[in-house]
Amino acid sequence: MTTQNNSSLHTNVMRRVYIIHVLNPLFTATVFSVFVFLLAGWGIGREVWLAHILQNMPSPTDIGAVARFYLAAFANTRFIVQALSIIVVGAFIWLVVSVAKTLKTLTRFV
Repeated sequence: MTTQNNSSLHTNVMRRVYIIHVLNPLFTATVFSVFVFLLAGWGIGREVWLAHILQNMPSPTDIGAVARFYLAAFANTRFIVQALSIIVVGAFIWLVVSVAKTLKTLTRFV
């Protein structure tokens, strides 16, 4: 009877270890930053009409005019759009740093 209980206990523990091992990549900083980036980007898309922004934007070759345009657009939007924009930029930076750390770790082993 003890062998039966040990085998059952071993099976349950190993099942939990396997589940944790499978779910671990889903809870990394990279996945979280992608999720936040997409969610905030979706929120901006719900609040702002992108076609009008692109239509009113100056020529992309004039970097100064484009920078002034985006600063003026940011300053003249509602608070929710400003907050979501900051979240998108933060999540993008977080994603770039996470990918850079991952690539640095991978190149160490190659």
